[in-house]
Amino acid sequence: MATTVTAAQVNELRNLTGAGLMDCKKALTEANGDVQAAIDFLRKKGAKVAELRAGRAAAEGVVIAKTSADNKKGVAVYLSCESDFVGKNETFVKFAADIADLALEKAPVTLEDLLNLDLNGSTVKAQVQEKVSAIGELINVTAYETITGESVVAYNHMGNKIGVLVALNKGLNDAVATVGKDIAMQIAAMNPVAVDASGVPAEAIEREKAIAKEKAVAAGKPANILDKIAEGAGNTFIKENTLLTQPFVKDGSKTVAQVLGGAESGLTVTAFKRVERGAAK
Repeated sequence: MATTVTAAQVNELRNLTGAGLMDCKKALTEANGDVQAAIDFLRKKGAKVAELRAGRAAAEGVVIAKTSADNKKGVAVYLSCESDFVGKNETFVKFAADIADLALEKAPVTLEDLLNLDLNGSTVKAQVQEKVSAIGELINVTAYETITGESVVAYNHMGNKIGVLVALNKGLNDAVATVGKDIAMQIAAMNPVAVDASGVPAEAIEREKAIAKEKAVAAGKPANILDKIAEGAGNTFIKENTLLTQPFVKDGSKTVAQVLGGAESGLTVTAFKRVERGAAK
């Protein structure tokens, strides 16, 4: 039995990809309503697919990234709201910062743990609800990330749109702090999926290979080179989407790994977290 594609599904796919109405409807029909499969279908057919904007269309608010006094731990908190007006309010921003400070002090493991912590006499969850009632907007602590390392650098992008935490394998000094901030800005701008190839999900690489192979078939490429094309696509995906192999944004002649090693011998990133305003968790 064929899946019935609704107008809401078509609109969701259009918002995610920027593809045309009829292209989205056909893709969803072919994919039996599966949005990710429909996105892959559009890419395989060469339809115009904009950068994915899943969950980013309407949410406002602030992202606060902070580190502990010893620079060994960092947290990033996203306090979301509906309007830019509320998101820029000083009291709202301070509330987000207070939640981040609480997270640094108490080290909750999960977002739910954070919501249940006491903040000035009542739980974070209760205080969020009070603000919903007072302001009349939907407000949530939408994301909470934490990280540890020999040193951790935090970076807050202009207007608290993005918060980044970078863990490094060396103790903090001036050189590590400087390059750590540069790398955090790189992460904010380039949105890598992992530190290196070992952190990239195998299914993501296989998806890129499959898409490249199908596009090559559609373009009439000979069968004996399809595997080579697919392998090249997988390698390109890893190079462009893993932090250490990305070209450094301030000097494209160097990779991020080379920049780190140039700042201090043996220096590398062990982990990172990136939280973006509007991004669904």
